[in-house]
Amino acid sequence: MSSSPSSSASPSLSAYGWDAGWADAFAPHAAEGLLPGRVVRVDRGQCDVVTADGTVRADTAHVTPKDPLRVVCTGDWVAVEPAGDPRYVRTYLPRRTAFVRSTSSKRSEGQILAANVDHVVVAVSLAAELELARVERFLALAWESGAQPVVVLTKADLVPDPVTLGHLVQDVEAAAPGVPVLSVSAALGEGLDVLAAVVSGSTTVLLGQSGAGKSTLANALLGEDVMEVQAIRDIDGKGRHTTTTRNLLVLPGGGVLIDTPGLRGVGLWDAGHGVGQVFAEIEELAAECRFHDCAHEREPGCAVLAAVDSGELPERRLDSYRKLLRENQRIVAKTDARLRAEIRKEWKRRGAEGRAAMEAKRGRAR
Repeated sequence: MSSSPSSSASPSLSAYGWDAGWADAFAPHAAEGLLPGRVVRVDRGQCDVVTADGTVRADTAHVTPKDPLRVVCTGDWVAVEPAGDPRYVRTYLPRRTAFVRSTSSKRSEGQILAANVDHVVVAVSLAAELELARVERFLALAWESGAQPVVVLTKADLVPDPVTLGHLVQDVEAAAPGVPVLSVSAALGEGLDVLAAVVSGSTTVLLGQSGAGKSTLANALLGEDVMEVQAIRDIDGKGRHTTTTRNLLVLPGGGVLIDTPGLRGVGLWDAGHGVGQVFAEIEELAAECRFHDCAHEREPGCAVLAAVDSGELPERRLDSYRKLLRENQRIVAKTDARLRAEIRKEWKRRGAEGRAAMEAKRGRAR
């Protein structure tokens, strides 16, 4: 009895996260003779896909929709033609999770950075001053993706005082409720075993600013110098972009790692749920406000403001919460406005066609 392409692919693709669920989802494509594979790298309309037959270069011309959130990205499971020059990706399987940010363009577009991830590791360098608001921003997007966030404080060897290091960890923990916070020194090999155990057997995307030590951390987890590392600038603790593409690599302890370029901008993209997760204590307090639509500004009976006054809630947390909520609301409003404009354009087109049809009908009647 011969096996289907999906089942025969399982042994070699299992290291990349292939499981029974993906095999079931792929069954209709297997019936068409297509091969399953996982995208390990995307580059200008082409991508590298690992399949049961090895890694192949495939063209994405058949899956290039106008919606930037529906393009093929690193981490996708795809259906690839079994032969041809070039080979083509025919479709990708429905994503379980997706990490999306807003682009820096004025068109209010989302950009998908990685698909089907289980853990989002946010790398934060201890070589520079902690920016808790930036950590909260990363975490909002991480929660919104559907994956489990993890904060990794890198270069812990640069904070030799254990008391100071403990306080820094506590500060981040307070800004990241429900999120594991690990301090790691890749130079000394400290904390890596705990991180490796957390991400083992899963798909992990590694995110952070340039100079956060992502490539060094990736090399430590991979057990070899796969990613190029550049020295940081002494003046501000920042570095240049070492990684220029998103690459999916197999971890020796099981699972895969997606390394990404350093992110200068981390704009929210319809991340209301994620913001709520990051500021869970404020959402809980808000449920006790006198008014259900309380803006936590000057309203009487506001439980959130009362918590700030009592010292239970740091004012910085409330300011950050307000800022991210406002930003997310602007993004959603812009998206809806664009959608409304597209609908109006379609109405105008149909109206013009209707008028043209009526005029043609009148011309024939004469």
